[in-house]
Amino acid sequence: MDLGSIRALDVHVHVERHDDEHGHAHYSLDQELMDASAAYFKGSESRTPRVSDLAERYRAAGMAAVVFTVDASTATGHPALPSEEIAVACAEHADVLIPFGSVDPHQGAEAVRRARDLVGTYGVRGFKFHPSLQAFSPDDPAFAPLWAALEELGVPALFHTGQNGIGAGLPGGRGIKLRYSNPLLLDDVAADFPGLTVILAHPSVPWQAEAISMATHKANVFIDLSGWRPKYFPPELVRAAGSTLRSKVLFGSDYPLITPERWLADFEALGIDPTLLPGILTHNAAGVLGLE
Repeated sequence: MDLGSIRALDVHVHVERHDDEHGHAHYSLDQELMDASAAYFKGSESRTPRVSDLAERYRAAGMAAVVFTVDASTATGHPALPSEEIAVACAEHADVLIPFGSVDPHQGAEAVRRARDLVGTYGVRGFKFHPSLQAFSPDDPAFAPLWAALEELGVPALFHTGQNGIGAGLPGGRGIKLRYSNPLLLDDVAADFPGLTVILAHPSVPWQAEAISMATHKANVFIDLSGWRPKYFPPELVRAAGSTLRSKVLFGSDYPLITPERWLADFEALGIDPTLLPGILTHNAAGVLGLE
């Protein structure tokens, strides 16, 4: 990937649809959860982009994107999209797409085996986890072998943190528990596996102070700024992004829930020093991903 040819690197983009060899469409969530998420974010573009759709969209926008799905098959009972096939599809669009994998932590040794295969055979550059959707506590020692494997493989782990649009507005939030997405649960992971890069996805409301503290304290903890329009960012996050954490924050949109153009327009209006924008929009992420 030629970093000089793009204006931004979006580290948080969802693949929500995969068409199998027979042309049958498969989706990352069941319809109720998909509808609840769409209503929460009030997005205007397709809620279910495929890899090819994402490549076309980001290429036209002059940007690149990290793309992934979430394997929550144990917690939801809904079959996951195949990270292996997503990675193969991304390889056809390597000028603009970077694949992350996803494994179900509840699958134990099989999750570790798949993670190794996804990196070694399929070339994924990191992994996405959603503790609330996947229904697991990241600090549970049962998952330590998975974090140790990712540390050994030298790839980052990106974790959803904070408020959750999936299940929002449904009775009981469809059983999805927000406490699993408290970023402080990842402080143990970052401390116990110092060679593992941990990315806290989203403004971690209502635990924003915890996320800032972690990213300030630990060299291996970063924050991606996806999932909220920047005009709604907590003030303490805006201050940190423009000062102490200027090298630790990464541009992410959460597309298709928020468009990268809308995010960028909002961010540029925050008044952050313009000289910091190349780092926040591209180079911080490129460093984390080993692209430069």
